Amino acid sequence: MRILSPFLRRGLVAGACVATAFAVHAQASPAGALPPMKGEGAARYVCGGVGLDESTALRAAMKDHPLSLLLARSDGAYLANVDVVIKNAKGDPALALQADGPVCLIDLPPGRYTVEASARDTTKRQSVTVGRGAKTVDFRF
Repeated sequence: MRILSPFLRRGLVAGACVATAFAVHAQASPAGALPPMKGEGAARYVCGGVGLDESTALRAAMKDHPLSLLLARSDGAYLANVDVVIKNAKGDPALALQADGPVCLIDLPPGRYTVEASARDTTKRQSVTVGRGAKTVDFRF
């Protein structure tokens, strides 16, 4: 067994402490943390994903929200500034927003909804039932 000098031992311990502190900091405040949720009560949302870090964070969080929207052009390029209206089963608006990025995470009470997205002079609609597991609605314009 090799015996380390006190200087080398202190260096290894200090290096391990720095590495541990960096790892704890990285978990506590990950790069690309989610922007704050908007809205009130049960209808809350966050949209974004223009930058790589934010896009990665939003996509990773999709599983934690009842509804996610992906907004893109038909060629797959991301879209922003998409008008979105979500209506409940009675046809009443549950949430209206302008998506400032291609990924939206939406918290809504369980139920059946119609999601309308408008971009590039086109409005598209899709129905979705929220309640069991995370759902993703993909709009291509």
